[in-house]
Amino acid sequence: MTGILSITGGRTDGPAPVPSPTLSRPEKAAIVVKFLMEQGVELDIHTLPEALQLDLTQKIGALSVVDRTTLANVVQEFATELDHIGLSFRGGLSGALDLLEHKISPSAARKLRSEAGIQSFVDPWERLNATPLEDIITIAETEQPDIAAVLLSKLDVARAAKVLSGLPGDVARKISYAISRTSQATPQAVDRIGQSLVAQLDNRPERAFAQSAESRIAAILTVASPETREAVLESLEQTDAELAGKVRHSVFSFADIPARVHVVDVPKIMRVVDQSTTAMALKYATETGDGDVCDFILNNMSKRMSEAIREEIEELDTIDKDTGQDALNEIVSSVQSLIGSGEISWKAAEA
Repeated sequence: MTGILSITGGRTDGPAPVPSPTLSRPEKAAIVVKFLMEQGVELDIHTLPEALQLDLTQKIGALSVVDRTTLANVVQEFATELDHIGLSFRGGLSGALDLLEHKISPSAARKLRSEAGIQSFVDPWERLNATPLEDIITIAETEQPDIAAVLLSKLDVARAAKVLSGLPGDVARKISYAISRTSQATPQAVDRIGQSLVAQLDNRPERAFAQSAESRIAAILTVASPETREAVLESLEQTDAELAGKVRHSVFSFADIPARVHVVDVPKIMRVVDQSTTAMALKYATETGDGDVCDFILNNMSKRMSEAIREEIEELDTIDKDTGQDALNEIVSSVQSLIGSGEISWKAAEA
């Protein structure tokens, strides 16, 4: 039959075309979707509620052929409606909460969802990939190795590596071995694990401080003078030996750089520290017995920058204690800042 356009784009002498007046809105939607997909447009149909996905698929399957005039009218109607829309507020409270997920406090979002009986359908792995690294490390360390293995397998590779580096050696080994047992995991099981881990994050009570007590104490002691740091730690050991041990593990000082910083990360650190400050810090460190740390830093940056800093060090007079300690602390703070932002990671502790 001349003038008949198949929904797949070809000519046909098959069934009679669907008359325009008999088309329902869902059928028109099916025609538009099919037409757009045939034109190579990528549509995120998977974001629709499952019931709508099923209905749309059935409608497309039920259509046979559509004449050119009907197709043109349906597409024109769709374009006209689209042109008249300024903003679309769909999804009610659930859609609003999805939109504002990270703009309102977690407690407010939980309260609204609870009162309205709304479940969050955000991809759990997308949420976990965006969760602070410290929280993911805690989850990986406290969960069973098989669960942690699924978690690491679903994270971005670079992020998973940072999590593994932040775990105790024996825990990291158990999880690494457990990854070899994940090949038989079903998509449903993996999704349930993701939803369960996200539920754990949502059900944690809100805290005034994001970091643990030992992390906050360590951060303060890191920039304190070595004498003050040691005095506080010794006193803390007499009061709470376990906490003191955690704080000692968390404290990061200038002397720890070769043991805890990756060689490839040295240039990144030096880029955020003023060159004059670096020169003063390295001059002071050399004078106070940390020459090996200075060599580690200078030998792992660009030759041009290393030579410039060495020349500046030679021109400096003796650095007084306060100035030198401030310069060292600036380098240490820069390392911690880059760790916190995820731009660099700690070197794994040797087992």
